[in-house]
Amino acid sequence: MSVLWSGPELAEATGGHFGCGSDGAGIVVTGVSIDTRTLQPGDLFIALAGENSDGHVHAAVALEAGAAAVLVHREQETGDDARLLHVADTLDGLWALGRAAQARFGGRVVAVTGSVGKTTTKEMLRVALSALGETHAAVASYNNHWGVPLTLARLPRGAAFCVSEIGMNHPGEIAPLAELVRPDVGVITTIGSAHLGHMGSREAIAREKASLIEALAPGAVAVVPDDATGQLVFADAARRAGVTLWHSGFAPGSEVRLTDLELSGEGSRFVVHVAGFAVPVTIRAPGEHLARNAALAMGVAGALGTGSSAPESDLAKAAEALSEFVPGAGRGAAVPVCGGRALLLDESYNASVLAIRAALGVLRLMPARRRIVVLGDILELGGFASDEHLSLVEPVSDVADLVFCCGPHMKELFDALPSPIRGAWTADSAALAPLVCRSIAKGDVVLVKGSLGSRMKLVVDALKGDMPKSGRA
Repeated sequence: MSVLWSGPELAEATGGHFGCGSDGAGIVVTGVSIDTRTLQPGDLFIALAGENSDGHVHAAVALEAGAAAVLVHREQETGDDARLLHVADTLDGLWALGRAAQARFGGRVVAVTGSVGKTTTKEMLRVALSALGETHAAVASYNNHWGVPLTLARLPRGAAFCVSEIGMNHPGEIAPLAELVRPDVGVITTIGSAHLGHMGSREAIAREKASLIEALAPGAVAVVPDDATGQLVFADAARRAGVTLWHSGFAPGSEVRLTDLELSGEGSRFVVHVAGFAVPVTIRAPGEHLARNAALAMGVAGALGTGSSAPESDLAKAAEALSEFVPGAGRGAAVPVCGGRALLLDESYNASVLAIRAALGVLRLMPARRRIVVLGDILELGGFASDEHLSLVEPVSDVADLVFCCGPHMKELFDALPSPIRGAWTADSAALAPLVCRSIAKGDVVLVKGSLGSRMKLVVDALKGDMPKSGRA
């Protein structure tokens, strides 16, 4: 593996010092880890101290597992070793590493934020840009105060592209992360009601997301959906930052425009018009929302190709690569269950009203004997929770033949549904899982979705046979 950091580089970037008077000259780091369970020999282990765990407890384990170095700030718990890099605070040290990695990076950086579709769009960008050069992207949903700097700290020296995902729960969280990433192109996937309880309004959410636009350098490009709440907010942010704003969607005047969209249960075909070219795209992932995400990825490829000697060729390569994209686990992956008798649409990772509507659109496209919808509470909606859940009555009723729900907020939705489609409601997903399993018949397609805290993966695991089909988990 290629060298990611040398010992002296680590010390210089973090302002730390190695134990036993060492200068770190013999240390070679090939990866960065914050979890000893997945640590690989040659990794730098960063002993982060959180509310529920402290990596310092595992420093010795990391060294035994082959860590090249360990970043620490609690000497009394770690003792001394020439492989220990002592800093004032390990989280600050991680940020310093991310900042140093970004500063030495010679490629192009893309940052993605939005209420829904961040991780999927990030993964589409990983696939599309990999066709144009070595691409480094965030793991899973590493989009918070430790995930973003960790992504940068792992950035290979010779990569051509870096794709960072930036999330938020509260006001003021995006700006410092965007400043750390310093993207060349910014993407906002959409504006929805996720975290509405913390933010207060969709306009406030749009303003927070627009912090990414304001972090762009003058002359850079921001790609935003043409139908999202906050168009004036985006325009104002772009004007203040001197940024070029590209809109993506179906509107005739959009700089990234979709036409000729064909939707099916197997995927989508469409044409993306960007940078003066019309590029056919096929993705093996059903749903209009995923076609929109793919268009955003193509828009980024077009923005990065500005000034390229062969932009049309780059766009064609990106489109061809997108044909290999498939949704990840918990994000729309279609999986046979119950011995192949039924099909599961696993959307269990997280949820919002927009995301549930999009998932219902996918379910509608699937050939099925019955379409079964299993929903858990949408969290972080505060005083908006009742209205937001009840707004799903009509779209759920239009698609579902049978509905199962869990959680206090979904109880309101369940009770408002037509009685013929009400399957069962329970207080939590553990109690719901066996009821769903017993209801499945040959030819059914089952959609499972809910906020991460609703633990809908328990239902998914039960359907896959990974847990007992009766009793509580």
